[in-house]
Amino acid sequence: MSEAATGRVILVGGGPGDPDLLTIGGLKALRRADVVLYDHLAPLACLDEVRPGTVLIDVGKIPRGPQTTQEDINALLVEHARAGATVVRFKGGDAFVFGRGSEEWQACATAGVPVEVIPGVSSAIAGPELAGIPLTHRGLSQSFTVVSGHVGPDHPGSLVDWTALATSGGTIVILMGVANLAEICAGLIARGLPEDTPAAIVARAAMPGSQVITGTAGTLPALAAEAGVEPPALTVIGAVAGLGLLGH
Repeated sequence: MSEAATGRVILVGGGPGDPDLLTIGGLKALRRADVVLYDHLAPLACLDEVRPGTVLIDVGKIPRGPQTTQEDINALLVEHARAGATVVRFKGGDAFVFGRGSEEWQACATAGVPVEVIPGVSSAIAGPELAGIPLTHRGLSQSFTVVSGHVGPDHPGSLVDWTALATSGGTIVILMGVANLAEICAGLIARGLPEDTPAAIVARAAMPGSQVITGTAGTLPALAAEAGVEPPALTVIGAVAGLGLLGH
């Protein structure tokens, strides 16, 4: 077979977990796929929509569980596309928001494989919304910043300007920060964030068993630990977290 690509790859953002929040474009892509590479945060019920005979490949990266390396995922995308398949890479959230979709695009482009992207509803926005927390609100916040919580403010691998974040006056959204929540909150407070700033953690926002824990930047880590919050979860810090829309 020629090295020229005869198939293509479609990067589909599956949204925050509820099958109803998959876009129509994403659903259409699944229905015409020959191969689907999916991860555990995608709305897996949507896989019922694929055609009979579609090859389904689990390439999830489960914390402290089974792992598929990014290199192996890239290789699978290229391999199946070069064999002539329409390959859907089905992810949770949006492929370009901490989803490594750009890395997969680069790998395909290098191999001569055409790529299409179908945006998904990011949990960074949907999670707070479903918990009644707007990221902006007139008179309270005119901006929001989304950061990774994989490492804390004092970790040498952090690329975030935590001092600017702590003093920005805007809403802070932290993804993948459950394990480092205490360090993150303490680091923000040490850099100038008022300890009594409203804060909330939203777990499994669009999935069964969702949890919303509210407090302040100073109290939230202990409250989350007491409630046994586990990933996937996101944290919102800022005045908007104190609005309590769901309680009105």
